[in-house]
Amino acid sequence: MFGVLRKKPVDKLVEVLGKKKVNISLVERKLYSYDATPIPLQRAMPSAVVFPESHEDVVRLVEVCYEEEVPIFPRGAGSGLTGGAVPTLEKGIVVSFERMNRFQVDVDNATAEVEPGVITAEFQEYVESLGLFYPPDPSSFKYSTIGGNIAENAGGPRCLKYGVTREYVLGLTAVIKEGKVIKTGNPVIKDVAGYDLTKLFVGSEGTLGLITSATLKLIPKPRARATALALFNRLEDVGRAVTKIFTSGIFPSALEFMDEDAIRAVEDFKPVGLPKVKALLLIEVDGSPSSVKEDISRVEELLRSMGVEVRTASSKEEEEKLWSARKSLGPALGNLKSGKINEDIVIPRIYLSEAIPKFREIAKKYDLLMVIFGHIGDGNLHVNLLYDKANREEEERAERAVDEVFELSLKYKGSITGEHGVGLTKKKFLKWQFGEAGYELLRGIKLLFDPKNLFNPGKVVEV
Repeated sequence: MFGVLRKKPVDKLVEVLGKKKVNISLVERKLYSYDATPIPLQRAMPSAVVFPESHEDVVRLVEVCYEEEVPIFPRGAGSGLTGGAVPTLEKGIVVSFERMNRFQVDVDNATAEVEPGVITAEFQEYVESLGLFYPPDPSSFKYSTIGGNIAENAGGPRCLKYGVTREYVLGLTAVIKEGKVIKTGNPVIKDVAGYDLTKLFVGSEGTLGLITSATLKLIPKPRARATALALFNRLEDVGRAVTKIFTSGIFPSALEFMDEDAIRAVEDFKPVGLPKVKALLLIEVDGSPSSVKEDISRVEELLRSMGVEVRTASSKEEEEKLWSARKSLGPALGNLKSGKINEDIVIPRIYLSEAIPKFREIAKKYDLLMVIFGHIGDGNLHVNLLYDKANREEEERAERAVDEVFELSLKYKGSITGEHGVGLTKKKFLKWQFGEAGYELLRGIKLLFDPKNLFNPGKVVEV
């Protein structure tokens, strides 16, 4: 469909944007053909990397690309794990939003207007200095961008209490087919006019158009927080403990789970003094100083009544040390095996105690090392299948095991992804979750916004 790239489209982009915004060097194109996906992917060298600096730049580049039928692969910081930012056609261009990194906060209205290249952590730090709070905290928050977070509907530990990215996007401006501009939503909490196009774009992974700005909701910054570590000698007690916490009326701001292999990996990689147990929970509560004190004491009381050892952090430094263990898990697993498939499935909390052992049975069936950790409070588990990259037969076993992991997740009324998105790696499984009729609706939506299939083609749905 796309053929071989002629020089003319790149020349047109240089003409409308300027040489400083269009890079055709081999090194740059090679660097921007990768993201953080840990498994091999079908990828292609883009013909150029474009760095728009304004909304008007994006309009112009889409106009040229739609006229010349040049595929557009949008990119945030390249921290995605399902191949969402990877170019798959050599005629295509990568659009990096790193130069569109401005934002403006309206303190009185508790909203912000943010360009897609803003680094999540920098934005959070600034709004917190104003006494406000932007909760979504993916593990990549120190370098991922707001635009990438919106494209993937990013989550994180705090989303248990506060919700994922979509809960904070009140509106956005986007460029769709032929360079047309749409503006959705407004800086208001209540807006029920028409179909919710804003939410349709959140999580669309760049397949519907290019977001150039977003209106984000901010909330008051919690005045206090506390962190506790719960240690389990029996894996089956973890699900019971989670249920007990929630049915007690306490709503943690984060509730993270690590199994014994995850604990071992962290201690081998970056020791923080975690004991050798079957599993642990990292529990955080936030709110007013008095409510935090009451809630963390209640958590200690509930878990100790079950015979669970609980340790509460006594200082901010101790809290940060505990959270560093959780956040270093990704790189830590690289010390166990050279290859990793990390799936972020979701199942209802009520099935956790039954499902986790069944995931382990899958690993045993295929003779693989499986490490499970994640946001257990909302049922979002990271099921990691580890293998030796030099052993193709072991890698194939891991790929077959993944199919069964997804089958089991859907059997328990869950989802194939909680925060990593679909991208390239989960495309074949999306139809399993949506069924034929639902999948056809997804395809129809894609083609309505992008009839030439130029926005991130080959991702999420086949058209």
